[in-house]
Amino acid sequence: MTLQQEIVGNAMQMAVVNLHPGQTVYCEAGKFLFKTTNVTMETRLSGPNGGGQQQGGGGGMGGMLRQAMGTAMQVGQRMLAGESLAFQYFTSQGGEGTVGFAGVLPGEMRALELNGTRAWFAEKDAFVAAESTVEFGIAFSGGRTGMSGGEGFILEKFTGHGTVIIAGAGNFIDLNPADFGGRIEVDTGCVVAFEEGIQYGVQRVGGLNRQGLMNAVFGGEGLSLATLEGNGRVILQSLTIESLANALKKAQGGDKQGPTGGLFSTHTG
Repeated sequence: MTLQQEIVGNAMQMAVVNLHPGQTVYCEAGKFLFKTTNVTMETRLSGPNGGGQQQGGGGGMGGMLRQAMGTAMQVGQRMLAGESLAFQYFTSQGGEGTVGFAGVLPGEMRALELNGTRAWFAEKDAFVAAESTVEFGIAFSGGRTGMSGGEGFILEKFTGHGTVIIAGAGNFIDLNPADFGGRIEVDTGCVVAFEEGIQYGVQRVGGLNRQGLMNAVFGGEGLSLATLEGNGRVILQSLTIESLANALKKAQGGDKQGPTGGLFSTHTG
């Protein structure tokens, strides 16, 4: 059953979801805004179809142990990724219900429709909500890529059938690398999500020469760019979290990034 939703607002969008009787949608803890009184809310450590959910009540002690281990693995992955440890589930009872969700930064939201043939990958913290037929997972893009890029090592992965809602900062632009010779290079903080089949990597900005060092020191990009190759949808955002944080810190008393850009950034958490 397709999730009926509407994305409203401008600078800080939110998703208003209409649930049919018995239909369930889940979100990452902290993304819920409001609900009607006939919508129940339950917090679980497990994702949809995951370890902590009882499936038919069978399985005995072995089934309970497998469920506990599955939940522990899910929680461990999310903890390693810096994600919320729990999900909130909303189910409409006795009629249609309404639930509202939002991201955590000023920007856009997007509803992605999964048909079971292609997964979607998103930067961590992009996930807002999904119907219960969509499975949430954590994907690791590889040690070398993650270590060299500083971002992109840990990705959210969505599989199954149904609607998943994501959010980002600033405005979105949809691109297909196939329309630009098969490859695009972007700031590592601009990637929001991309379809399965897109090859995601991180490359050094220039060589270890004078121009390469100038790009890294004064260009504001640090040492790396994200690369996206293949034929499929890519969603980019116009505002990076780092640039927003630097702008806020500058307004509070000084440019924490300094005159040399990303490489010698002095901002602290």
